[in-house]
Amino acid sequence: MKLYNSVGPNPRVVTMFLAEKGLSVPAVHIDIMKGENRQEAYVGGVNPTGTTPALELDDGSVLTEITAICEYLEERQPSPALIGSTPEERAATRMWARRVDLKICEPLTNGFRFAEGLGMFKDRFRCLPEAAPGLKATARDGLEWLEGQLKGPWIAGDRFTLADILLFAFVDFGAAVGQPLDPAWAKLNDWYGRMKARPSAAQS
Repeated sequence: MKLYNSVGPNPRVVTMFLAEKGLSVPAVHIDIMKGENRQEAYVGGVNPTGTTPALELDDGSVLTEITAICEYLEERQPSPALIGSTPEERAATRMWARRVDLKICEPLTNGFRFAEGLGMFKDRFRCLPEAAPGLKATARDGLEWLEGQLKGPWIAGDRFTLADILLFAFVDFGAAVGQPLDPAWAKLNDWYGRMKARPSAAQS
């Protein structure tokens, strides 16, 4: 296998997932700051959506989209289970990952792209600067909602899962681009501290 990697929260989800699994995959760095992911060599030869990460399998086929990549890695190496060992655990993880993605990760990221990141993204795809404040507020609403939902040390309860990795990569990114956690969210801030202390957070 070979991982096409770059800076950013999406690739970080996969590199943290790999680290938690104890897996090492050779990586090719794609310079998204210079737009390498939008050039023909990458779009035509690796990932037609122009996004990172992408995982090239041993047969030469390529997987993209972070959830699909992590699902594949879980099936290849089930232990430690980061999605689940039973149908019920896997369904719960997928439910929480989907909630986190829709309520927090997507609006947080686009809020950045359409504001602080506009100079980088405006010539790459359609940007809506007027939507940035609302998107940031939507992400904040999602985080506030999640603060009230946390019932254990991890997003899915007692199990550390892909949902935690997904949220951490984006919350940590948000903290660096003007969308930090509200100090009033005690449970989320405690969770963030536990995530920050994991070796995988430093390795990714």
